[in-house]
Amino acid sequence: MEKAWQEGSAQNFIQAGLEEDLAQEIPLRRPQIDLEKELAKLAKENIGILTILDENYPKLLKEIYDPPYIMYIKGELKPEDEFALAIVGTRKLSPYGQQAASHLARELSQAGLTIVSGLAHGIDTLAHLAALQQNKRTIAVVGSSIDKQSIFPPANRRLAEQIAQNGAVLSEYPLGSFALKHHFPARNRIISGLALGTLVVEAPVKSGALLTANHALAQNREVFAVPGSIYSPQSSGPNNLIKMGAKLVNGAQDILEELNLRNLSINIEMRQINPDSHEEELILNLLSQEPIPVDKIVQDTKLETALVNSTLSLMEMKGKIKNLGGMQYVLAR
Repeated sequence: MEKAWQEGSAQNFIQAGLEEDLAQEIPLRRPQIDLEKELAKLAKENIGILTILDENYPKLLKEIYDPPYIMYIKGELKPEDEFALAIVGTRKLSPYGQQAASHLARELSQAGLTIVSGLAHGIDTLAHLAALQQNKRTIAVVGSSIDKQSIFPPANRRLAEQIAQNGAVLSEYPLGSFALKHHFPARNRIISGLALGTLVVEAPVKSGALLTANHALAQNREVFAVPGSIYSPQSSGPNNLIKMGAKLVNGAQDILEELNLRNLSINIEMRQINPDSHEEELILNLLSQEPIPVDKIVQDTKLETALVNSTLSLMEMKGKIKNLGGMQYVLAR
């Protein structure tokens, strides 16, 4: 991408992986941009740039129809953020919505899910706070830029800083971009796109939370809803979603079971076993909690038998794997 910027032609950007429309637009705007000045602004605010070509670009987000090609990030994305759930809802929540949002977000974050939301007042704020209070990960996607002067809503600037310390704040809008009305429907596709599913706690029928749920459906992701009173306008949105087939949620376990994540904490621990060599990486990609015989490991890795045996011995000494006997191996954690 850096080479494409330096050379400046649309063809270079197409070869770098951008769609033709975007690639044609960049050279037209390029003379108006002082790249060094812009990078200095980002550095001052401790903001990074994440492109769709980067290795740490979220895999789930890359799968959607219209992923953002460039995002601005404050904080850090981690591999365990692949296990994420979006929690969204109204700004004008009831005591019931407040209790449900805090309780579910707390239990889901404790189970190992990264909580994704939009930093808005109401349900979004409670979802982020519940994760932070458990010292668990949370991601905020905003409809403005993420520099301190622009982040929206202004009352949640401190919350955004806290999220960046234990997760990430993301936006596709460059520095100085205000929170314009049309930014939010586009922002919502990123919220749902980062997650395995979207939970709507309380929301009117016409609301941003329902737009996020619609994005989730279009992205072939799960949609969950907390049922509420038939007399409450704030529950009309989730109640209608349930009528249309969304999973009714009475507790966190309903979501974990639907996503087949009952043993999520174990899955995350397994992903945190890091290889020290190419051979270890090949073997770790095969192993799980189900025993695998050494001849199967040799066959699938296409490594020499002696090399597999010596690598397995080293990995066992490091505490990464276990030999269950009969040359049957599993991950140690």
